[in-house]
Amino acid sequence: MSQFENVTVVKAANIYYGGKVTSRTVLFADGSKKTLGILLPGDYTFGTEAAELMEMLAGEVAVLLPGESEWRTVLAGESFEVPANASFDIKVKTVADYCCSYF
Repeated sequence: MSQFENVTVVKAANIYYGGKVTSRTVLFADGSKKTLGILLPGDYTFGTEAAELMEMLAGEVAVLLPGESEWRTVLAGESFEVPANASFDIKVKTVADYCCSYF
């Protein structure tokens, strides 16, 4: 899906790591939400409340997911899942565009 129809976008950005990671929240009529964001090159750790599906729209990252011991490369067009109440590490190699869905 390249675009979302009939949604509400929260105007205020979510800003992390001094502006190196930003996103906007998109709310759907059914109560679900997604965030659309940009990751600048760097190393970051994020925590989750809900389970997440992170779709890479552009760029290249490496992720270390909960319970895994090896970094996984994720390219544009690929995705990864993170369980609820967990944390994961991400190394952003090139500017990355992403869509995160929450469950």
